[in-house]
Amino acid sequence: MSICKGGIAALVLLGLWEMAAQVFADNLLFVGPVGIISHIWANLGLLGRATSTTTQDAALGFIWGNLAAGIMASVVIVFPRAERVISSAALVIFCLPLVATGPILRVVSGPGDVPQIALAALAVYYTTFLALRVGLRAMPANWSDLMSVYGRGAFTSLVTIRARASLPYLFVGLQIAAPAAFLGAMIGEFTGAERGLGVLTLRAMRSLDVEATWSLAIISAAMAMLLYALVGRLGHWLVGYAPDIILSPPRSMGHKRWRGIIETLGAAVLLILLWQITMDLADLNRFFAKRPADVLSYLRSDADARATLLSALAQTTAATIPGYIAGLVLGAALAMAVILLPKASGVVLPVAVALRAIPIITTAPLIVLALGRGAVGTIAVIAIMIFFPTFVACLQGLRQTPRQVTDLFRSYGTGPMTVLCLAQIPTMLPAFFAAAKMAVPAAILAVTTTEWLVTGKGIGLLVALTSTTSNYNMLWSCILATTLLAVGMYAVVVWLERVVLSKYASEQVI
Repeated sequence: MSICKGGIAALVLLGLWEMAAQVFADNLLFVGPVGIISHIWANLGLLGRATSTTTQDAALGFIWGNLAAGIMASVVIVFPRAERVISSAALVIFCLPLVATGPILRVVSGPGDVPQIALAALAVYYTTFLALRVGLRAMPANWSDLMSVYGRGAFTSLVTIRARASLPYLFVGLQIAAPAAFLGAMIGEFTGAERGLGVLTLRAMRSLDVEATWSLAIISAAMAMLLYALVGRLGHWLVGYAPDIILSPPRSMGHKRWRGIIETLGAAVLLILLWQITMDLADLNRFFAKRPADVLSYLRSDADARATLLSALAQTTAATIPGYIAGLVLGAALAMAVILLPKASGVVLPVAVALRAIPIITTAPLIVLALGRGAVGTIAVIAIMIFFPTFVACLQGLRQTPRQVTDLFRSYGTGPMTVLCLAQIPTMLPAFFAAAKMAVPAAILAVTTTEWLVTGKGIGLLVALTSTTSNYNMLWSCILATTLLAVGMYAVVVWLERVVLSKYASEQVI
């Protein structure tokens, strides 16, 4: 019966969509289902081949990225002292702007699928790393004690117990990563690929073919949602249950602040050394493979370049922060609304999943053209990009409120709003900050992609110009500046998390 009702609701929505398209037929930005289906049918062979190409690249990137995440999470568990260095390095690499690293990968690798696969891997590994790290720690203390009694080491414990305990968490991370891999592959196709949905999207935008843009958005969303559903179904089949909590487990208070600062600085130095050593070992031409000293020398000696970079960074920052905050507020507010109105989840969840699944490079042009090339359009794109992970995490956090606490409130006749404010929101805060940290790179990706494709402002525009003019000094400077912006935003969120959770969830504070 529920499937029948869902089908009827879908048909009603499609009918309303088509009616709206007929009413607003003069609106060049709005296309109905009939127009989309007609375009897909007329170009079925081309779209089918492009979808197959992008899906293959996304799948390979998904595999490689998650394999790297598994290795890093395992090393962190077996060698706990390496956690801060590995986590910091993983974060910085994840914060690298895909729209800037893509052109460099294209120059280094040449024609082929390497940039698409690499960007898909970069888009997924950190999310899986975070989820898997939590899962590997989600082992009851008595199990750990039992392994110690029998003299088993950390590696044996990892293989025999922790790996099995981590499966529910692993599939949560994989499910979130699946649409991200598809997006990464499409961005890689923007850098000069010969085929794929990203190539067709770029052509549609340049020719202002709205029907093609809508069709590509629907196809991309359908594929991303299919991957999302398949991973979820596979996890349900293999594991059979969902994890009770997706947040970071309690962390030890033993680390002193000075040790954390030293380890963080050590991670920064390690990344700079890796940057230098990788370029030197590969013997890459300095014309396009800049070293740290090259970038610093360029910015120090060229005042005009420095001013251009700072101006572009200011424009990007001015759009990123409001959009980031709007996305977090929207996600948390929707989660609270679902808690207060449980029946609304049947409407909110499908829409939220659909918005998350649609690759931002296909929707950004439509959103910006509808809302304008100013700040409003860019902020809307960023908010849409990050609200879904926030919504899911906050909803999970709200549902983690102990039943004894809610029952106590209700025994005194307390209303749902009071219970929400006094019990459920404090319980949600760790989930909210976990989502806020993961949303930082997503916000940077959304704003730079929108600037690159549509608005013609900020770092995104500067990346597009420098990649076409082969100004690799400025391109590497853009990568450095955007990465520092992301790391700076992340540091502010971590500081706020420490301040807030020290009062409401002190066991979560490092």
